[in-house]
Amino acid sequence: MRNLLIFITKYNAFFLFLIFEISALIIYVKYNAFQKASFINSSNEVTGKLYTQVNGLYEYMSLKAVNDSLAHENANLRNQLKSSFYIDTIAKHKIADTVFKIQYEYTPAKVINNSFNRAYNYITINRGSLDGIAVGMGVISSAGIVGKVVNVTPHMANVQSMLNKYSRFSVMLANNKEIGSIQWTDDLDPHKAVLVDVSTNAQPKIGEAVLTSGYSLFPEGIIVGRVSNLRAKGGGMEITLAVDFSKLQYVNVVDNKFQKEQDAIEALQKKDDQDNTR
Repeated sequence: MRNLLIFITKYNAFFLFLIFEISALIIYVKYNAFQKASFINSSNEVTGKLYTQVNGLYEYMSLKAVNDSLAHENANLRNQLKSSFYIDTIAKHKIADTVFKIQYEYTPAKVINNSFNRAYNYITINRGSLDGIAVGMGVISSAGIVGKVVNVTPHMANVQSMLNKYSRFSVMLANNKEIGSIQWTDDLDPHKAVLVDVSTNAQPKIGEAVLTSGYSLFPEGIIVGRVSNLRAKGGGMEITLAVDFSKLQYVNVVDNKFQKEQDAIEALQKKDDQDNTR
């Protein structure tokens, strides 16, 4: 307290000047219409800029909630796409009885771990068996296909990335629907893949889109990439991937409701072939 009094006493002239200056400014603004209006406009402008900065900070802090909301909204929209439904048409005594059954269901998930510069890359997502995720389901993003689920725990799942030398998916050329397979390149470029097993009758073009064929885990027509070179090193065609795996944040897990049934009947066919060769 004594130090405070000494400080005030030492600088009393400055404090008196400050008090008189503020008082004069208040009187000048209060009793002068033009200055009063200018002061109000200036204060409003300063306040507006402050509110803008505060609002910008609030929006930045709420980005995670917004992204989560958009991811769920995108999944719901995908669930309503025509490609997500299977059309079961029965025509007996009726003219036409068409029932739409959902075939593909999408679950949004956030990427919590990701690698893209190794020979065998994997992605961890924050959805697991309690969310309906199971081994063998496909995974896509808003840009294209990502990979397939290979391990599941109650709250998380491990995805074998497209950037994995074990990954191989059925695809087709967009123009003539020629079927082939896509796999990662041997030079481990995270932006490139190779299209192989395409018919010699195919006439691909540079820039042509490569889409999912509908023969595997994914609905038909999801973008995979584009043809960037008709002759890739080691054979096949070079494809520039649509997904930038280094920036992957949100994905959708694809549940093909008919996948188990398809796997079961194809397993029976393989068993029959083996029995016939004995």
